[in-house]
Amino acid sequence: MDRGDEKPTLRSPLIQSCGEDGGERSKGKVFQRDKVVEEVKKQLWLAGPLISVSLLQYCLQLISVMFVGHLGELALSGASMATSFASVTGSSLLMGMASALDTLCGQSYGAKQYHMLSIHMQRAMLILLIVSIPLATIWAYTGTILMAVGQDPEISQEAELYARFMIPSLFAYGLLQCLVRFLQTQNIVFPMMLSSGITTLLHVLVCWFLVFKSGLGSKGAALANSISCWINVLLLALYVKFSSSCSKTRTGFSKEALHNIPSFLRLAIPSAVMVCLEMWSFELMVLLSGLLPNPKLQTSVLSICLNTAATVWMIPFGLSGAVSTRVSNELGAGHPQAARLAVFVVLVMAIAEGTLLGLLLILIRNIWGYAYSNEIEVVKYVAAMMPIVALSNFLDGMQCVLSGTARGCGWQKIGAFVNLGSYYLVGIPCAILLAFVFHIGGRGLWLGIICALIVQVLSLLIVTLRTNWEDEAKKATDRVYDAIIPIETGSLS
Repeated sequence: MDRGDEKPTLRSPLIQSCGEDGGERSKGKVFQRDKVVEEVKKQLWLAGPLISVSLLQYCLQLISVMFVGHLGELALSGASMATSFASVTGSSLLMGMASALDTLCGQSYGAKQYHMLSIHMQRAMLILLIVSIPLATIWAYTGTILMAVGQDPEISQEAELYARFMIPSLFAYGLLQCLVRFLQTQNIVFPMMLSSGITTLLHVLVCWFLVFKSGLGSKGAALANSISCWINVLLLALYVKFSSSCSKTRTGFSKEALHNIPSFLRLAIPSAVMVCLEMWSFELMVLLSGLLPNPKLQTSVLSICLNTAATVWMIPFGLSGAVSTRVSNELGAGHPQAARLAVFVVLVMAIAEGTLLGLLLILIRNIWGYAYSNEIEVVKYVAAMMPIVALSNFLDGMQCVLSGTARGCGWQKIGAFVNLGSYYLVGIPCAILLAFVFHIGGRGLWLGIICALIVQVLSLLIVTLRTNWEDEAKKATDRVYDAIIPIETGSLS
């Protein structure tokens, strides 16, 4: 095969420079405006369902913990700790590794190498299943690990029991993330929203039966998580198998998935590091809050703020998925200026979303605390924290879409170094300094996170602004066709 003949040619910039003639300038402005409007529509079409999918999947854990909350304080504490431990040691790692498919599948789809999407997905599924085995062992000894780091023995044992019944969900979660990326990079998002909605509705019934009717108690909630996750995987697998939308990318099981594993890991490992470093820093803030004076108040308020931030974060996360898909598709197709336009559009949308949502959080700051507690002290503390949460949400939205751009381009290694420096060289030291040296308390911890976000946003923004998009399109083309070489060699032998 002559790779040179197969590579897509790079088009001229989408936004042409206007001539001296006034009519030409007018046409150029209309052309530019039409392109921007078209790009906005494409991204909103992708982002809307992706936001819904993220929220619905987040609801599974939330619903389970809510059911367990009716069983008593110990059961609730154990389930909450197990859920947090599972997020840190399992789901964040698998989600990060699967996000390598944002680059590989997205660019392959843009280059019209449709058969490669299925091969990339199968390779990712195999690797994530293998990685899940040692993670399952860690989950099986959750209580021992928690007690080793100084957690309450009774709560730790309850958390271990809950985590062990969640182990089947670990394997399903890795497969689910691969299926989601496989469909997302093809711009197939509404079926994912539908399957997530069906799964969430069924989860309520399954949870109710297993918690209250089967006699399993908190173990039933954990088992319901596993069942629901596998239901979601099954629904999406059936869609991929039988839908005509996937006819070009569905190749069936292929031994080619066993090839080129190192190239996948070169993206998957930095992707996982990129995600984990950020998520772990937020969990560390909760642990540090327990060392502050009046730890019950500090931990409660910080947990409320983190839950609030995690919920509103789903919006920029949807935009992140949309721009990742748009950038990877356009670079794979050899359209560098279209990828550049996608980044510009998503940055404007992220700024608008962050501003509006930030204003809303500030407006409701005096009443938001009542959604979680009737304690006046808690409500007032939450009100004082809301402006800081609003600022962090604005910055988090910016970094989220810039990280999506990084995944679309294949800059995961750069993102990993940026996150390492932002959170662990700047953010956490600043948080400790403000909270424990200057005695600002929980607000100091959150201001440390804001320092990290500022460094992260500025670093990713500088990388993005200095990008040569023509070079990125060439790199994407090389990445797509380099992945095909082992397959063709194998077929000739």
